[in-house]
Amino acid sequence: MAKLRHIAVTVPDPEATAAFYEKTFGLKRVYKSNFGVMMSDGTVSLAILHFPTNETAGDERGKDFFGLHHMGFVVDDMDEARAKIKENGGRYHMKVPSRPNSETEEKYRDPNGVVFDIVTEDYANSTWYPKPKAKPEAAD
Repeated sequence: MAKLRHIAVTVPDPEATAAFYEKTFGLKRVYKSNFGVMMSDGTVSLAILHFPTNETAGDERGKDFFGLHHMGFVVDDMDEARAKIKENGGRYHMKVPSRPNSETEEKYRDPNGVVFDIVTEDYANSTWYPKPKAKPEAAD
């Protein structure tokens, strides 16, 4: 079963927006990139983005679009998810511009045109949620 991974919004000032969600709802900053901040409540993440160029924005809405940008889903099997998307009226949208050869993150549009992406759990964990290495257990 697929799981909602994140909701991405584009805003004029990611830092100010992140501070709002931090102070208002207690969301924690879990990742920062050159164009945004990823926050989480421990279950679902909020990607707060500001794209520097139309190319990095990735589609016709461009860098000056502010609002819901996309949703992201973690799927068990990329091929199975692709087939289900097509079968249910979704359509392929694009690869992430910075990773055009990636087989691990793809964007689609639902039947209403809303953008969403699909990724594997391994990709999500290694890209957005690097986990600290487990400490070795002490020997008795």
